[in-house]
Amino acid sequence: MRIRRIAAYRVDLPLFEGTYKWSGGKSVAVFDSTIVEVETDEGLLGHGEVCPLGSAYLASYASGVRAGIAELAPHLIGEDPTQLGKLNRRMDAAMKGHPYVKSGIDIACWDILGKAAGMPVCNLLGGRYGDDFVLYRAISQQSPEEMAANVAGYRAEGYRKFQLKVGGDPDTDIARIKAVAAVLEPGDRLVADANTGWLMHEAARVVRGVRDVDVYIEQPCYGYEECLAIRRRTDHPFVMDESIDGIEALLRGFGDGAMDVVNLKISKFGGLTKIRQARDLCVSLGIAMTIEDTWGGDVATAAIAHLAHSTPPELLFSSTDFNSYVTLSTASGAPQRVNGRLAASPAPGLGISIRREVLGQPLVEVF
Repeated sequence: MRIRRIAAYRVDLPLFEGTYKWSGGKSVAVFDSTIVEVETDEGLLGHGEVCPLGSAYLASYASGVRAGIAELAPHLIGEDPTQLGKLNRRMDAAMKGHPYVKSGIDIACWDILGKAAGMPVCNLLGGRYGDDFVLYRAISQQSPEEMAANVAGYRAEGYRKFQLKVGGDPDTDIARIKAVAAVLEPGDRLVADANTGWLMHEAARVVRGVRDVDVYIEQPCYGYEECLAIRRRTDHPFVMDESIDGIEALLRGFGDGAMDVVNLKISKFGGLTKIRQARDLCVSLGIAMTIEDTWGGDVATAAIAHLAHSTPPELLFSSTDFNSYVTLSTASGAPQRVNGRLAASPAPGLGISIRREVLGQPLVEVF
């Protein structure tokens, strides 16, 4: 089996809530997502998705996905899509860095591998644990009262884990955390995610101001060393995200005791092949994980679901269902949340069928 064609489509994903806001005044109203299609000479199609959280979050941007695929795809025509390790080495040799560009291609090839094997991707990633897995809900940055009301609403839909977008004025953020904590019930989990938004002195004030609140602190500052300094002056459970972008960073974080939980995003690592390595390392080291991506719709949610569902549940802190945040469905068969939980499809591959009517014409097409 050989790759005969790689195409990339742009799809705009509007948000149900109208806009998504996080630290530093950053916001997105419509996500620019790229759906990647890989076609083989035997007629099998695989799909992947890459959707950066704007251009000011990580070192990635939406049009860069498609430009990168146009550069990379000619090097992959004729390669076997089922030999994932070899294919990733080929991608890394042809393009240094830019893992987010490679992610959609890698996911699409896992989809093909699953279809060729007649197995769901989660089985190939290690096996399915249980019937479903737990989700968190991200709470866009607003006033303390509005965020508390949103948490109460989503709790009524079955969510029990909530990720507050903070990283603004320390006094306001303290009020946000306390207002939300007041509406939670026993068994709920609260994460205050600053998305690198605080300076060290601001982060120090916040962790001191909420020292009596049961809350996880996530990526308070931009740099790894700054986050580590805050970690060492608080007894709150600590989550690292933006600073952990590869195996070396993960090992450093473990060695320094920098985190209790790590947030693993598929496109940040370059696809399912490499994030599986990170996931399995975390399992060996006993590090709890949030399994997700930067954003996306049905295809990204399907890929997240297969990785999360093949992760031992005692080490899966949470995952997410991005397709419930957006108004456009891009694939049938994609997993849908039930009472704050999600399950990967039991069908071969990712278990989805692309809705051709939403794709339009490819912006990149290489034979």
